[in-house]
Amino acid sequence: MAHHSFQSRAGRIADLARWSLVVLACALLPACALNALDSAPADPSQPWTPTQQAEARPTSSPADEKTAPAAAVAPARDFGVPAKPAAALMKPAPEVARNQAYGLAELIDLAQTQNPATRLAWQQARQAALAAGMVEATYVPLITANVVGGYQKFTNPLPVTIGGVDQVQTTVSGLSPQVALQWLVFDFGQRSALHETAKHNASAANVLFNGVHQKIIYDVTRAYFLYGAARSRIDVATQTLANSRDILDAAEARLKNGLGNTVEVAQARQQVAQARFALVQAEGGERDAYQALLGAMGVSPVTGLKVKPANGRSLPESIGVPTEKMIEVALARRPDVLAAFSAMKASRAGIPAAQAEFLPKVYLSAIAAGGNTNLSASGLPNIGQMSSASGVMVGATVPIFDGGLRAAQVQNAESIAAATEATFEKVRDAAAREIVVSANTLRSALASYRAASALADAAAVTYDAALSAYRTGVGTISVATAADSGLLTARQAQADAHAASLAAAANLAFVLGAMTSRDVPAGLVAR
Repeated sequence: MAHHSFQSRAGRIADLARWSLVVLACALLPACALNALDSAPADPSQPWTPTQQAEARPTSSPADEKTAPAAAVAPARDFGVPAKPAAALMKPAPEVARNQAYGLAELIDLAQTQNPATRLAWQQARQAALAAGMVEATYVPLITANVVGGYQKFTNPLPVTIGGVDQVQTTVSGLSPQVALQWLVFDFGQRSALHETAKHNASAANVLFNGVHQKIIYDVTRAYFLYGAARSRIDVATQTLANSRDILDAAEARLKNGLGNTVEVAQARQQVAQARFALVQAEGGERDAYQALLGAMGVSPVTGLKVKPANGRSLPESIGVPTEKMIEVALARRPDVLAAFSAMKASRAGIPAAQAEFLPKVYLSAIAAGGNTNLSASGLPNIGQMSSASGVMVGATVPIFDGGLRAAQVQNAESIAAATEATFEKVRDAAAREIVVSANTLRSALASYRAASALADAAAVTYDAALSAYRTGVGTISVATAADSGLLTARQAQADAHAASLAAAANLAFVLGAMTSRDVPAGLVAR
């Protein structure tokens, strides 16, 4: 009995030790969780560093604070972050022919292969298609194979101590293979509704994929025309600088011949300096426009390629007002409108899917299992007892009470459907308005170009006359320089109006859904 008492005390001590470890672990877990705060910023006004450590702040007396320098009282805060070279690896520049000048069609081709937006849209379309396929997979049975092996140890106390032993320990082990089948036979159309939703979402993703390509075509086209306008401004500024030097030469010649004075020469030199400044600004604008073109293409900003000039393209004389039939045809092929329409139909299909939750679901299940021991695995899912067995079962299930969850889900589905319907109407109306506004913008741009062209012609005549008059001693230096500045302004306005007309024509083609290929990127623009 002493041995039994000692064994019992030892067992109790062991149990106490195990429970103490459990309690200690539970007590330490919150402390370990709170220790994670050490990796966060310690103060809202102090910078975060990757290796923050609690440092004891030295105490100081008021006298020390009065004599301490300002830098010691308020040290400079450095909010820089540690560098990660792996995050700085830029996308390599595409291989381009150094001796080839790329036109608009070649730039669009390059953009469609290099722009990451196309790959993103492609993956989203694939994900939507796979989602529809996963819903289809719920129509077929689910067959699983399970093999469970295990070891169990049982301790049963004896009602009477025998030979100093008050419990009996038994162990069993074994292996149980099993094949199970589960099949949702009937669900009152829930899977069909979910499949309909997934198909509409996949259709929207496919349409948006083409829409991304259309947007890239338009962005590259617009950036190309604006880059051409920037290069035209350089040409205009260069010619203006040459004109200003002609005026300076005339002023110096008049001074040399005793017909002029130093004030005229100073004014001419000022005009040359202003023309040179305008040229520097135009060159800066050309560099910015080039980067905008690379950005629209989605290529590296260090890409170096030659671009064919965009000038020389003729413009249409006029365009008509969009008719209701034209707008309807455009809306029927606009990717954003079609995607919103598919989203609306998908949300409508979600309503019967939510309503089907109120109806029963009929299941079919089958099992074939075998076991070579009496190992108990009744707590494991889809396993059951480890005895050789097989069978087929049919059952039905329906929730009776869920606290209004299913009713809320139906109302939520109806609300989503109503919201997507309103969104579709908003997108459709906005698209129709874009068509009308774009047509008006193009008409205004064409009128501005015609007016700017007439102004440039008149300014050229004025400049030639003013310079000729000044050289012969009839005109003044002020009239000549003013004519030179007016010619610069008129020619820049003409170049800008030409580019704006090209961009407006491309925009109209885009909003009409007609910008679908690199072969007709500008749509209504005459070649």
